[in-house]
Amino acid sequence: MSPASLGGADRGGQGAAFVVALAGLPRMGPVRLGAVLATWTPEEAWGRVQEGGLHLVAAVAERSRGLSEDVDRAWSSAARATDVGDLWRRHVEEGVGVLLPGDSAWPASLEDDPEPPAVLFVRGDPSVLARPTAALVGTRRCTPTGRAVAEELGRDLAAAGVCVVSGLALGIDGAAHRGALAAAGAAPAAVVGTGLHDTYPRAHAGLAARVAGAGVVVTEYPLGTPPAAWRFPARNRIVAAFARVVVVVESGAHGGSMHTVDAALERDRIVLAVPGSVRNPAAAGSNGLLLAGCGPALDATDVLVALGLGGGASRDRPAAEPAAVTADQALVLDALGWDASTLEQVADRLEEPLGPVALHLAELERLGHVARSGAWYSRLAAPPPDPDPDLRPPHHPP
Repeated sequence: MSPASLGGADRGGQGAAFVVALAGLPRMGPVRLGAVLATWTPEEAWGRVQEGGLHLVAAVAERSRGLSEDVDRAWSSAARATDVGDLWRRHVEEGVGVLLPGDSAWPASLEDDPEPPAVLFVRGDPSVLARPTAALVGTRRCTPTGRAVAEELGRDLAAAGVCVVSGLALGIDGAAHRGALAAAGAAPAAVVGTGLHDTYPRAHAGLAARVAGAGVVVTEYPLGTPPAAWRFPARNRIVAAFARVVVVVESGAHGGSMHTVDAALERDRIVLAVPGSVRNPAAAGSNGLLLAGCGPALDATDVLVALGLGGGASRDRPAAEPAAVTADQALVLDALGWDASTLEQVADRLEEPLGPVALHLAELERLGHVARSGAWYSRLAAPPPDPDPDLRPPHHPP
C-alpha cells in the first residue's frame, strides 16, 4: 500500500487509514484501541498487531485492562488478511469521514473527556456539535405520552438553537430526533453503536439519513461493524460527552438511559428528568432521578435555563387546539385520566359496556386526544403530528 493512495484526516490520510484498520479488528473496543494507539503510532501499531504478541507488552495489557492471547492471535490473523488501502477507499467512496483527536473538526467536548474515543466516523457535518447541546434520552418501550413529550422537547429545543443529541434508538431517542428535524432549526446529532454501513435499528434507516443530511451521525466503529450489546453502553458515554445537559424523558429504573446518566454525572453534566406518573413503570427511573435531586424538565424552558440560554421557550405559549369532543367522549377522557389504561379499565371506571367505550376511544384516537399502543390507551395533551414513516412498533431487539 502506497501512502500516496491515501487521503483523509488533517494529520495525514495514511495514519487515519491505519487507525480505521485497527478499529475494525475483531473484539477491538474503544479501550483496547486507545491502549494500542497510546503505545505506538498507527502504522507502527499495525505492524506490531500483524506480528502478534501484544498481550506480552505490559503497557498495552495494563491500559487495555487485560488482553488475552486468544484476542492477540485473532488480531494478528485478521490484520494479515486486511488490505488497509482497500478498507480506506471503501470509507471514502461511501462518504464516511474519519476524525482523529487533534483534527480541526474533532469535537471540543471530547478534548478533556475521561474516556475519549480514539477515532470517530461521521456522516454529515460534525460542526453542528459546536452549538449548545442537549441530549434527550429514554426507554425504547416508552408510552405514547413519553413519545409525545420527547418530540415536543426536540422540536422546541431545536427551534431555540439547541443541537439535540440522542442515540437514534427506538422510542424516546427517535421521537426526539423527529421533533428536532420538524423544527427546521438547529441541526441534530446522533451517536450510534455500529458502523455507518447499515442503520441499527433498521426501522430508523430513513430517520438516520435525515439526521445525517441535516446534522451529523457519529460512531466509533468502522464500516461493517455489527450490533453488539456491549457497544451501546459505550455509545452512551459519547452521548453524555457531547451534551451540556442530559434530559431523561422516560426511563425504567435500569437500562441504557441510566448508563447515560452515570456518564453525564462523571463528566459534570447537568441532568434533568421529566416527571412521570407513579403508576408508569416506564417512568420509574426518571422519577427516581427527581427524588435523588435532579432538576425537573417540564418543558424546553427548563432545559434552556440549564443551558444558560434563558427562557427562549415560554410555558405560556398557546397549545395546539384539540378537536371538540362530545359530552360522552369527555366522560371517557376523564375516566382514562393521564395514566395509560386498557379498554377494560376505562369501561370499569365508567361502569359501561365495553362496546360503546371502545367506539368512543377509537373516535378520540382519530381526533388526536388519545394514542393507542397495543392494549393500552394514553391521553395526549394536544393532537400528535402527522405519523412519521420511520416509526415502527417497538418490538425490535435492543
